[in-house]
Amino acid sequence: MAKNSKPVLIDTNPGRSAQPYGIARELGTDIDLVHEPSIGVIGTKGDSQCYLGVQRKVEAIHARLRERLGREDGQIPMRLVQPEYTIATSDGMRNGTREMRYSLIGREVTNDSVCEHLSATGLEGTIAVVACDKPPVGTLSALLEHNRPAIIMSDGPIHPGKDSVTEQPIDIVTGFQVAANPDPDYKKRIAKEACPGYGSCGGMFTYNTMQTFIGVVGMQPLHMVAPPSDDPIRTGEFADQLITYLHGMIERGHTPRDIVSRDAIRNAVIVAMAVGGSTNVLLHAPEIARAAGFKSFAKEIMSPEEFNHLSQNVVPVLTDARPYGVYSMVDIGEKGGVQAIVKELMQAGLLYGDTLTCTGETLAEQVARLDPPAPDGTVIYTVEEPYKPTGGLRVLGGNLSPEFSAVLKLAGVEGGLEDNLFKGTARLFDGEQDLLDALEHQPDSFQNHDMVIVRYEGPSGAPGMPEMLDSTSRITTLCRERDIVVGLMTDARFSGGSVGLVIGHVGPEAALGGPIAFVENGDEIIVDLNTNELNCTELKDAATVAKRKAAWEAQVKDNGGIHPSCGTADTRLLNRMRESAVSAVFGAGMHPNRSVFVPEERPADRTGFVPSNKWRDGSQKSFS
Repeated sequence: MAKNSKPVLIDTNPGRSAQPYGIARELGTDIDLVHEPSIGVIGTKGDSQCYLGVQRKVEAIHARLRERLGREDGQIPMRLVQPEYTIATSDGMRNGTREMRYSLIGREVTNDSVCEHLSATGLEGTIAVVACDKPPVGTLSALLEHNRPAIIMSDGPIHPGKDSVTEQPIDIVTGFQVAANPDPDYKKRIAKEACPGYGSCGGMFTYNTMQTFIGVVGMQPLHMVAPPSDDPIRTGEFADQLITYLHGMIERGHTPRDIVSRDAIRNAVIVAMAVGGSTNVLLHAPEIARAAGFKSFAKEIMSPEEFNHLSQNVVPVLTDARPYGVYSMVDIGEKGGVQAIVKELMQAGLLYGDTLTCTGETLAEQVARLDPPAPDGTVIYTVEEPYKPTGGLRVLGGNLSPEFSAVLKLAGVEGGLEDNLFKGTARLFDGEQDLLDALEHQPDSFQNHDMVIVRYEGPSGAPGMPEMLDSTSRITTLCRERDIVVGLMTDARFSGGSVGLVIGHVGPEAALGGPIAFVENGDEIIVDLNTNELNCTELKDAATVAKRKAAWEAQVKDNGGIHPSCGTADTRLLNRMRESAVSAVFGAGMHPNRSVFVPEERPADRTGFVPSNKWRDGSQKSFS
């Protein structure tokens, strides 16, 4: 057993030993191992095709694990436990509905249920198979909290669909983007052909952003990220490799917190920029950092100012991937996979190569062994000749985002930023449903340079901080058809499939009296990427703010302490989210002591900011 192991053993009390003996007989394992530390496989399930491939991988790994347990040389002397599964909702099937409030909550439920299984079972070794968007993050967080040897494999992405008429590649985002099309036959064709098999979303949406993140941070072998869910390698060769890697972790005493270090998280964030990843990474990275033992993402991992400096001046987008481009994760896999992207960034001096990974190698050693090809220049690009010259994400401060929480997926912006500036007119919706109704029944009412503001949909307000793929997709299609620019900002969040001038995570949220609650129809909204600020011109006047805040507080008081535009928290989960959700800058998770999660105050004038020493020279492209 590893030198720093603290295994939970089944003692010899006959009452506590009786069931382990029975389980060993049923599972067909050596009953003499029942007093040894336990090992097992976990997976995620849900109601969509994202999860359909998980169980067969879990069962394949479980079967191989059972064969490799024992006391002979090369075997693993541990007690096998039954596979366990967590549950989660389907983001794709729920976008645009009130059920979408449970999506981010699903991350928290996964964390809790995996934690219960790991802690109560005392698992000393865990292999996790994960799918969809939020369960992987909840699973990783629980593995970090438990901090015993563990490894993750993504279930794998779905293949892209193909429009049988145009022969063009399509996916689930295509389906949302044609929702307003008047031709029912066309919409039905796209719906039937967009998702031809099983697996999680295939573009560089949240799923693949976070699977890439988990690989780069060291908890998943890099070569296991990109192959599609239906690739037999996932139930064959990968199953054996996972067991071998986990056995090595146990023997060496490596735990998740040894792997998910500060430098590893920074690597993963930089790669997320380079793949034009989902805005959700800025919710999930702080939550992963918290579980890894870091109190403040901004202070201990990467400040917003440094994040923006890297994205603006150092890290380009290297992939032509959906939703802002053409190709899928399956295509990326065929051109070398995530390891090819990591190799390119590492050769450019943009990543720490000495971070530990679950294979027992450093990140640099793992990439060297995998020996991926050079970027092909069509799907994966080089740092010197990138797909886009700047990173795919930007965080914004300003008087609408004093927490510096607002995030823009710059890689997905299709227009409206002249000289890095957008000036729009506020059009308010207190809830997403009102916006969807207007887009469905009054699409002509939206004008060029409107800034749509959807509020009271934040972590506490919704509650649950739903993502808005339906709304953003309809706005994207409307803008393309009419050749106009309509922005959208919200205290909720977006799907990784969203494109356009969309800004999420605006905080503090409206339900908690953030400045977004005081905006009125017709106000001027300015998005300035030169200063990385999101401002409302009218709220620069203190008297105006005081007047509007007083009116808002009166509404809250008259409604029993909560704004009437907030959603109904009519289940225990929704109420738990409302009462315990922390700010987006801390991951928007459920934390009973949320009063200690107070965002750092930042000076109003940051024009003189100089990044940390490692990035003091804007032209420098290597860590010191």
